[in-house]
Amino acid sequence: MSPREFKRRIHDLDPTVWVGKSGLDPVADELSDQLADTDLVKVKFLRSSRGGATTEALAGDLADRVGAELVDTRGHTAVYTR
Repeated sequence: MSPREFKRRIHDLDPTVWVGKSGLDPVADELSDQLADTDLVKVKFLRSSRGGATTEALAGDLADRVGAELVDTRGHTAVYTR
């Protein structure tokens, strides 16, 4: 897959995991389960989840918890793969 096709695929993905005020713990298992079924998962970080942290910091922390690779962050959205 070319880089252009890969970017288009990421762009066309809809978020299937939302991180809210409960933080990362409740969504870590869900992200892990989704990554077992598909190769790319888009996660949306809601305002209530961010507190004083940046989206990039939260996205990196979630990747570490799940053992996933953080492909991209843009705005308040991150894309993960195994």
